[in-house]
Amino acid sequence: MARADDPLSRVFQALADPVRRGILERLSTGPATVGQLAEPFEISAPAISQHLKILEAAGLIERSTHAQWRICSLRPEPLDEATAWVERNRALWQDRFDRLDEVLAGLQRDRNQ
Repeated sequence: MARADDPLSRVFQALADPVRRGILERLSTGPATVGQLAEPFEISAPAISQHLKILEAAGLIERSTHAQWRICSLRPEPLDEATAWVERNRALWQDRFDRLDEVLAGLQRDRNQ
């Protein structure tokens, strides 16, 4: 399967992993060090680093250095774009499902007559 590399695809790819979603949930309460982000997960430091790289590539976090600490912060803008995409498509599909319901109800009425 081909891998899309547009910004929206990177966001959804980043959100597809439960560890990355957990990191984003933690960052929604405020900036945190890499060590703080790694605490609840039973995975290696290199694995956490890889997750952070994916989140950063998707634009969902930004990393900075303060003295010896690496601080991560949430960047919500890409989430806003993903939400807008979902809402646009939800409206489209809801309209299609409503029309399908009407067709099925009509067929049921015809069948019962």
